[in-house]
Amino acid sequence: MAKSFYSFKKRQKELAKKKKKEEKRQRKLEKKQRKLEAEGLTTEETPDESQDGIETADEPRDDAENPEKE
Repeated sequence: MAKSFYSFKKRQKELAKKKKKEEKRQRKLEKKQRKLEAEGLTTEETPDESQDGIETADEPRDDAENPEKE
């Protein structure tokens, strides 16, 4: 009787989905860049998409993370 390689097949399927998703993301990014260049803008003038609404701080917040200051 043939042994099923379910976990191997599942992993291969997951990797294929991940690769396809990344390729789609790259196509969308290239399309957006071409559109911006056609309008006369450059990619340096556009905001970074990876930072949408995310603010980073070098110092921790005082309210919840440092209770010993009270």
